[in-house]
Amino acid sequence: MPLIVQKYGGSSVADAEKIRNVARRIGRARDQGNQVVAVVSAMGDTTDHLIELANQVSPDPDLREMDTLLSTGELVSCTLVAMALRALGYRAISLSGVQAGIRTTNTYGRALIERVEPQRIQQEVARDTIVVVAGFQGFTEEMDVTTLGRGGSDTTAVALAAALGAERCEIYTDVEGIYTADPRIVPSARKLKEIGFQEMLELASYGAKMHPRSIELGAVYNIPIYVASAFSDAPGTLIHGEVEAMETRKKVTGIAHDLDVAKITVRGVPDRPGVSAALFEPLAEQGISVDTIVQNSSVERIADVSFTVSRGDLKRALEIIGPALQEIKGGRVSSESNLGKVSIVGSGMQNAPGYAARMFRSLARAGVNIEMITTSEIRITCIVREERVREAVEALHRDFELEKEG
Repeated sequence: MPLIVQKYGGSSVADAEKIRNVARRIGRARDQGNQVVAVVSAMGDTTDHLIELANQVSPDPDLREMDTLLSTGELVSCTLVAMALRALGYRAISLSGVQAGIRTTNTYGRALIERVEPQRIQQEVARDTIVVVAGFQGFTEEMDVTTLGRGGSDTTAVALAAALGAERCEIYTDVEGIYTADPRIVPSARKLKEIGFQEMLELASYGAKMHPRSIELGAVYNIPIYVASAFSDAPGTLIHGEVEAMETRKKVTGIAHDLDVAKITVRGVPDRPGVSAALFEPLAEQGISVDTIVQNSSVERIADVSFTVSRGDLKRALEIIGPALQEIKGGRVSSESNLGKVSIVGSGMQNAPGYAARMFRSLARAGVNIEMITTSEIRITCIVREERVREAVEALHRDFELEKEG
């Protein structure tokens, strides 16, 4: 009997009727002859409400206690889904991240999964039980509860699929799949039937619906990921091993955007070996991811360095950069938080020149100024002002004709 892992997002379990709907969908998968492990997020805006409550109680909540608090949201939803399944006549059990064996690092708020010990889940599945796991959480060697940060429930689902040898992982959310752009911005955006891991990882990293950590896991363990709506039976998008890029296929697959962008500029940095390491190592040690990095040409061996982080990391990053600057005898620091990213992604661009120029011309025609640029083999990303992101996405989608098939 094949085993599948299903994941349901917060909007899918936002109230009692939606929870019953999720239970019916899980039950239907079980009736089709599958063993099912389901992963659920917290109900609706529960996590945001818990964060707000913590900030009312304390101006600077302890990170360990915050993780324990936030993990309760998923515990509520997974137990309610298990109850709904039982009410429909299915054998079902809810498991916390601890009970599910999800071992993590001890970086509170953004822990990484070290390994999954799935024995308890396997025992329940062997008893013909549907297992409902609380997403977004795990535990450390010290038995402290941790949360996995943004996209944590997606990551939980794919990690469990890999550990259990599942046939595939199904992600059910409030959209019907992966689109050539956000359909809320571009109504003509086209739903993709399939996409390769490499392209999806670039799209996810730069603002598409899935979180890159889950795509990375899927690629490493070759777990196909199916993304579809939790509210309809419309076909979704299959993310799997690389889709062949025939020469007639569109070179650009999609447009991604991200509004969670802040920029830090360090001026007057000495241009000598070891300075970049002194700036960025402390950030890495504190779990702060740095994205775009630009250093200008030095004048009299003094340079300026700019880089981007997520807005939520800006305050901590600035606190960390201060002591590092003193160490290297650097200059002053400035920051901006009103920025966004827009990217074109497509594996067909690797051997096709001219796509950067075409992107820049499209943005110029739309009157969108480019602040920073970063690229990979299959992606070109521009940092622009936040208020111009929508116009940039619309212009690029139109000029690359992504609403058309082929």
